[in-house]
Amino acid sequence: MPRREFARQLVAGATGLVAGSIVHGYANERHQIGVTRTTLAVSGLPDAFVGLRVALLTDLHLSPLVEADAIERAVTMTLAERPDLIVLGGDYVTWGHDHFIGPVAELLATLSAPFGVLAVLGNHDSDEPVARALGRQRITVLRDAHARIEHRGDALDFIGLRYWTREISTIARLIDAPGNVNILLAHDPRRMAEAASLNLPLVLSGHTHGGQIVLPGLGAWNRGFFPAMQGMVERDNSVLYVSRGIGMVYVPVRLNCPPEIALLTLERRGTVS
Repeated sequence: MPRREFARQLVAGATGLVAGSIVHGYANERHQIGVTRTTLAVSGLPDAFVGLRVALLTDLHLSPLVEADAIERAVTMTLAERPDLIVLGGDYVTWGHDHFIGPVAELLATLSAPFGVLAVLGNHDSDEPVARALGRQRITVLRDAHARIEHRGDALDFIGLRYWTREISTIARLIDAPGNVNILLAHDPRRMAEAASLNLPLVLSGHTHGGQIVLPGLGAWNRGFFPAMQGMVERDNSVLYVSRGIGMVYVPVRLNCPPEIALLTLERRGTVS
């Protein structure tokens, strides 16, 4: 085969592969919401909370790119897992589409769990309007604040950060009971650095969408910006879990990165000296 013809066919094949992948990512993969079940080892976890099942639901992005049906399915799937606690990780809408704030809060209204529903806000969320809309649905929104759950005489504290809060001194002031296990809820997984410095044993995050479009052999374009694009990573005495989330931004495509609900079962790792 002449070299020019071979090159032409190679380019045509590559173009077809890319086009086919984009079509698949639009027509199929973005709709394939799954449940990722993971066990996380938390240092010093109190006896009463060993086996606690936390559902992490994040990056919904209700917008022209993400249909209400996808969020409805995610809510139904979350409730079917019967978690002990539900954590909402931020980015309920996409920046510039604040008219979706009320509707997305209504879609989340049926969420409930024995220890409640805790939420933080993301970089796409207008602070006051989103917090008010979620609050009307009896969802506890933590904006540089903490919440405590208690069970059989033990306590577990959750610290929820605003997206732009990153100073160690500010986060340290939010630790109400230093003797308790404090779990950090932060939309941005880069807060893992501050958590490790403060010896916080667990961080739950979203924000990355897992990359949203992950190219074989290359990975996600922004993978170098975050300690992890998805799943679990450890640093010192801290464990970070990053969920791929449900929605999308910029393009209505997910490739090699399907949407997920994370069901996280906590176990005790033991205090590391």
